Amino acid sequence: MAHSAILKPGANCWRIEHADRAAFLVDGAEFFRAFRETVKQAQRSVLIIAWDIDSRIDLVREGKPDSLPVSLGAFLNCMVQRNRQLHIHVLDWDFTMIFAPAREWMPLYKQQWNGHRRLHFFLDDQHPTGACHHQKIVVVDDQVAFVGGLDLTTGRWDTPQHLPDDPRRRDLEAEPVPQPYHDIQMIVRGPVAALLGDIARERWFRATGHKLAAPERQAGASYWPGYLVPDVENIQVAIARTIPRYKSTVEVREVERLLLDAIAAARNTIYIEAQYFTADKIGAALAKRLEEQDGPEIVVVLPEHTDGWLSQNTMDVLRERLFRRLKSSDHQGRFRLYYPCIPKLDGKCVNVHSKMIIIDDQLARVGSANLNNRSMGLDTECDLVLEANGEAHVQHAISSFRNRLLGEHLGVEPSEIAARVAQDGSLIRAIESLCGSAPRTLLPLPLRVTADMDALVPDAQVIDPDQPMDADQLIDEYVPGEEREPARYHVYLIAFILASILGLATLWHWSPLREWVNVETLVGFAAEFEQARSAPLFVMGVFLIGGLIAFPLTVLIIACVLVFGPWQGFLYSLIGALLSAMSTYALGHLLGRNTVRRFAGKKIRELNKRLAYRGIMTIVIVRIIPLAPFSVVNMIAGASQIRFRDFVIGSAIGLLPGMAGISLFTDRLAATIQKPDLPAFAVLATVVAVIIVSGWTFWRWEERQRNSRLRARPD
Repeated sequence: MAHSAILKPGANCWRIEHADRAAFLVDGAEFFRAFRETVKQAQRSVLIIAWDIDSRIDLVREGKPDSLPVSLGAFLNCMVQRNRQLHIHVLDWDFTMIFAPAREWMPLYKQQWNGHRRLHFFLDDQHPTGACHHQKIVVVDDQVAFVGGLDLTTGRWDTPQHLPDDPRRRDLEAEPVPQPYHDIQMIVRGPVAALLGDIARERWFRATGHKLAAPERQAGASYWPGYLVPDVENIQVAIARTIPRYKSTVEVREVERLLLDAIAAARNTIYIEAQYFTADKIGAALAKRLEEQDGPEIVVVLPEHTDGWLSQNTMDVLRERLFRRLKSSDHQGRFRLYYPCIPKLDGKCVNVHSKMIIIDDQLARVGSANLNNRSMGLDTECDLVLEANGEAHVQHAISSFRNRLLGEHLGVEPSEIAARVAQDGSLIRAIESLCGSAPRTLLPLPLRVTADMDALVPDAQVIDPDQPMDADQLIDEYVPGEEREPARYHVYLIAFILASILGLATLWHWSPLREWVNVETLVGFAAEFEQARSAPLFVMGVFLIGGLIAFPLTVLIIACVLVFGPWQGFLYSLIGALLSAMSTYALGHLLGRNTVRRFAGKKIRELNKRLAYRGIMTIVIVRIIPLAPFSVVNMIAGASQIRFRDFVIGSAIGLLPGMAGISLFTDRLAATIQKPDLPAFAVLATVVAVIIVSGWTFWRWEERQRNSRLRARPD
């Protein structure tokens, strides 16, 4: 191997290893097809590491090429069914609920993911608060591997033509046609694939606690897709990673170091395609090169705007801040920002999702890491890098790759790009001479963020942090102590809400609504229902179902008291709540901590602190002080392996005061609505006062107990 000018194992990359073949797969249709053809040859192992994955997607959209299924889930199941030696392991990021609408719902319980014992599916939640596992890796028998920006999920399939309203982009029948999607994956064959297998197996072990053995080398299989012509052969490929610090895991920032070193080494051109463009250190490195008298040209291709309202009003604002900084440093006119423009998109834009950079014709980097801060130190990333080191065939592969990408965006042949660059001696002049020569083209990216919008978006380290931050540290950092609401504020708020309810009830008594919804009518209906023999069983069923769908317990108690009166209503509510608690406790115990954590969200942190003590009194406290919805508490308790007896006894004791207060308050409120005289108001006010004082007293006692425990802990 020739001496590397940029790549330094142990500094800006992990390892450098040989590949006998490599190819750049541009856009999803090419990756999906190559993935399918490679997995068809798998003999022992397929490892899939994903940010997102969806069993429902079709891997092929243009006819059925063979007798095998085309949908991902059915295809993988078919592979393990026809080969008894094959195991497929799929590790997906255990996403937060903000992404749930765009993902396959409840994948752990889908037949396509758990229908075969040799198809192993797991959700990986072993990452810092606010981080995600963003790697996109596929490894087949440690012989062939894919790395890049593409996941095997919805919205990714597209061709380089990016046709407007191409019906083949539709993944599910009921969905509209997604916007055009541009991304890159790299396929490599040889020893470097085994290193990527090691990364995948290490991730699996950290997520599951189970070690996977590397597959034995199998003779006779090519693994390379038969139709695919490699872009380059017999090369050295580097692997660069981002791994955040978490528990015993040591931080790795190879991607960031690689980008900084590559930018510093550029002589003539830096070509970038990126989804996001907000990384502070990368921006500073580019600005430094622009300030040089004879620095390189810098061409950046981005989406016209990012995908989704939230991203457009946060990440797009941050990227424009970086744009302005770079433009102010561009004294020689060597910086260009473009976005792909395709006619007849009708308000949509090409979603440039690539994560790549090409330095001269010397280095090409493709992977999962975005040019944002979080990909430098918070999210888990993996990139592949080629460096020419004077080898002509590698230089040719890198320059041809860049020309292919620009030819796609400008609607011309790659050979035309190469000719113009050679003729003009400038990448920028070559691009601008071809802009507008075809219907699809590259256009200058306009700056659209107003000063008012910019002022609303906080510093990048809040929205786009580059390292993990503890949740408590985040509060201390960004919420000043004197601005935090004192506990008495919540008591005042509760009192205000109760007073508002009472006021609305009083207004209703003298308003026309009284004629439309008559209390006597409702009471008569409730009386008939109360006399039904099946009424108690029906109530128990309602509480059980309500617990499973996380229906508010308080609403059920109020309804029960209104129908059956304060005493029967209280008794039925207590029995129903305990039955509901036991059923959702059992569900949490069955699902386990990792699954329950998805539904609990940020509440699980404080609950886990409380439930760590695991006694009856702990359950009593979390019942009286509702840190999370009733069903969430039950499921977390079940997943936390708290003793069933302690859970039931603690729940009964903890529910009694609150349910008694709700029953008494509801009964008195109903009485006041039916007869709003001074004695009724006085009794109701007394009940409300007792509830508030009791709650305040218990809160103060529990706070003192918690502080005592904290002081008693060793430093």
